[in-house]
Amino acid sequence: MSTQSYKVAFLGLGVMGFPMAGHLAAKGHSVTVYNRNAAKAQDWAKQHKGKTAATPAEAAKGQDMVFACVGNDNDVRSVVYGKDGAFAGMSKGAIFVDHTTASADLARELEAEGKTLGLSVIDAPVSGGQAGAQNAALTVMCGGEAAPFEKTKPVMACYGKAVTLMGQAGAGQLTKMVNQICIAGLVQALSEGLNFGMKAGLDCEKVIEVISKGAAQSWQMENRGKTMIADKFEFGFAVDWMRKDLGICLEEAKRNGARLPVTALVDQFYAQIQARGGKRWDTSSLYNLLAKP
Repeated sequence: MSTQSYKVAFLGLGVMGFPMAGHLAAKGHSVTVYNRNAAKAQDWAKQHKGKTAATPAEAAKGQDMVFACVGNDNDVRSVVYGKDGAFAGMSKGAIFVDHTTASADLARELEAEGKTLGLSVIDAPVSGGQAGAQNAALTVMCGGEAAPFEKTKPVMACYGKAVTLMGQAGAGQLTKMVNQICIAGLVQALSEGLNFGMKAGLDCEKVIEVISKGAAQSWQMENRGKTMIADKFEFGFAVDWMRKDLGICLEEAKRNGARLPVTALVDQFYAQIQARGGKRWDTSSLYNLLAKP
């Protein structure tokens, strides 16, 4: 919990940003929000008694810290650069924290640009999904310098149950890539196992109850297993976003020489989900490809 109140801006009020900014306000920080859809910013301000701004630069003006949680690399650049971008409004010594899951290259680019302006930049992608954002239970993986991280850590703790500095600029994004690689392979294996159980005539709810007590246990099994076999895929992180993230992972792997054969295969399975209309289904929908080929 933050012990000191700060003036902060939050850019991007999607399914993650809206509750994250709300937790900052609830903990006593003075919050100004910007959202591309201004009506959503107004809704947030009414709920949380905060302020709105017409541009990222206006939102960032005079703030101690500026947080962003948008879609991808290009979305980040659109709220950071230019005369209306956050960097144009920030004062020297202010800290920019990017919660977007983006490329490590962008993180390094932002830090370098920030330094020329006297700003600190932390890349801080999160894991835990919409529920984690709503329940202030996110895992936050950070890259950047230690001093600005230590200043922002108690503020990020307003919505993060674990906030960890992983290394220099880009290390947060690289850690998030590891996270997504692990999830992709795990969900595919869970899908195959449960589909196998169904084809074998087992009571798969009972199977989940039994094997979740042993070495096969995982968050995905505990939280998605029963909804998967019920063919329900309306819980959390969308396939479109997972494909964006896996694309980042695969691009980075080309550069660093890591082999990602399973990740590349699962990415193509997600492409098939998109093709059958499941762009907004959650990531556990890999099961649908097996159950309904």
